[in-house]
Amino acid sequence: MPHSTVQRHLARIAAVAAAALALTACASAGSTSDETPAPAGSTAASGAFPVTLVNTFGETTIESQPQRVATVNWGNHDVPLALGIVPVGIQQSTYGDDDGDGVLPWTYAALEKLGATGDKLPALFDETDGIPFEQVANTEPDVVLAAYSGLTQEDYGTLSQIAPTVSYPEFAWGTSWKDMALIDGEALGRKADAQALVDDVLAQIDTALEAHPDVAGKTVAYGWIDPADTSTVGIYTPLDARVQLLSDLGLVDAPSVVKLAADTDQFYVSLSAENADTLSDVDILVVYGDDTTLATLQADPLIGKIPAVARGSVVVMPNAAPISAATSGPTVLSVPYVLDDYLDLFQAAAEHVG
Repeated sequence: MPHSTVQRHLARIAAVAAAALALTACASAGSTSDETPAPAGSTAASGAFPVTLVNTFGETTIESQPQRVATVNWGNHDVPLALGIVPVGIQQSTYGDDDGDGVLPWTYAALEKLGATGDKLPALFDETDGIPFEQVANTEPDVVLAAYSGLTQEDYGTLSQIAPTVSYPEFAWGTSWKDMALIDGEALGRKADAQALVDDVLAQIDTALEAHPDVAGKTVAYGWIDPADTSTVGIYTPLDARVQLLSDLGLVDAPSVVKLAADTDQFYVSLSAENADTLSDVDILVVYGDDTTLATLQADPLIGKIPAVARGSVVVMPNAAPISAATSGPTVLSVPYVLDDYLDLFQAAAEHVG
């Protein structure tokens, strides 16, 4: 997700005490949600449960196959949907939501295929001000999936009062789309099926790369530059899921990016524009923006000297568009949905590289 969105996620600290009171009230009042059985084809592998998953905050044990699956934060809902399971509640998407219904297009397509649109749509959790714990509790889940997320320990503790919660393995917002699928899939007793989904997407990537021959092997940096303040260049580190997706597409983290990220466990670092020449080894620069972005960067006295900017080997991701949402927090559903269009952008940029 774009830096501005992630900052809001990471800056929010849940009011745990208030949430706990809300959860107590929910438990007393009960829930009005209808029981949603696991759909056909969602049976767990034999011997899959109980399963214990290790995450940043400890261990999560799931005793039996979940029947009511809730997901929070970015994209986790795509995993059960790809496995044929309709969650009882999912994050309400805002960034990249082109029609304002709170559901991104590839997710809606999966819900539609499973007959879960209209009045059968899962509850949409409004995470504008943090995870709405009471809304999550009202769906009466027996597991909460958040393998790709920025949960705080407080978030995790509060969600774990509701149901066993699957958090990220090591780094906030650092779980790749592949690992998200495998971790969330294992929590559902479907790790082998999740691996098959991953393998299928990787095969689609291999096929798509054949039609985009200039992409693989190019060095890349994924950045965020505020057109109103070009004094700094934000760089997403190799820990970030969107950068990991670029590696899956055959691109190579520029050595300068690797060096900038060497001493951090964060998904994002800042570089002064005065040191923009650090990025001289970047073949393709990726930034968010619009049709005016490249010209703006080329006219900047410092950023314009970055070789990739000067020669125009820049991929401008249209801000707040579905393709940007699909690749900022990639999932097993979103990657195939935009794959060809995404690679078209990189192929066009790669053609400017000498």
